[in-house]
Amino acid sequence: MTLKAYRDTQRVTEDPRATEYRLFGQVTGALINAQKSGMNGGPLAEAVDWNRTLWRTLAADCMDDRNSLTHDVRAKIVSLSLWVSKYSKEVTRKGAPLDPLIEVNRTIMQGLQGAA
Repeated sequence: MTLKAYRDTQRVTEDPRATEYRLFGQVTGALINAQKSGMNGGPLAEAVDWNRTLWRTLAADCMDDRNSLTHDVRAKIVSLSLWVSKYSKEVTRKGAPLDPLIEVNRTIMQGLQGAA
């Protein structure tokens, strides 16, 4: 079985919440690795940008009227996305700690895990 066939099968069989949980786990792992190894520059910026992209994608999905989440939950996700974007600049430009980004992601993961 080729890698592409495996990925296609995974997309068909994996619950959307499980996919979101797995993606948050990968992104959060990259942030933790950057934090532990004291990465600066490229690797840190890549991990932070990946996290920002994830949140930007979630916000865009929440702004779509076809999204089935409640308006309140969607608004909170968009708000968190804006915070993540702003705080990410603090991390990459001023060396702010990664802990707040990691904790927000972990909290979302706990929610996804509990809802599954």
